[in-house]
Amino acid sequence: MKIALASDHGGFTLKEEIEKHLIERGFEVLDLGTHSEESVDYPVYGKCIGEAVMAGEADCGVAFCGTGVGISIACNKVKGIRCAVATNCFMAEMAKKHNDANILALGGRILAPAEAVEILDRWLDSTFEGDRHARRVRLLDEM
Repeated sequence: MKIALASDHGGFTLKEEIEKHLIERGFEVLDLGTHSEESVDYPVYGKCIGEAVMAGEADCGVAFCGTGVGISIACNKVKGIRCAVATNCFMAEMAKKHNDANILALGGRILAPAEAVEILDRWLDSTFEGDRHARRVRLLDEM
């Protein structure tokens, strides 16, 4: 599985930590930037990762900014993207099981790396339940 990563400056350090973890787990990583803590605009990177996932350049993605909120809003502007911010494992699990989130957003300024790894792993290891949730995801995708 290939996982796209993208961040602004506020999420850069966490992105770098998560990339190492994903590689250790055996995933292929597509790093879309940013590549430093120099100030950049999160909408650019949210759009970039959203378009990469929708184009099939990656199977899913993880986006980062200071809180995860700004970049998740940007990601969700790309048709077909269902990006969910998660600040704990339950949110991440439900984002996958019930919403089929194809991008997870994490906050570099609010999560310690160990917390972020746990949240990410829960999301990656969860499976979309389908059934009544599939109908709801279709409604989202039709919006």
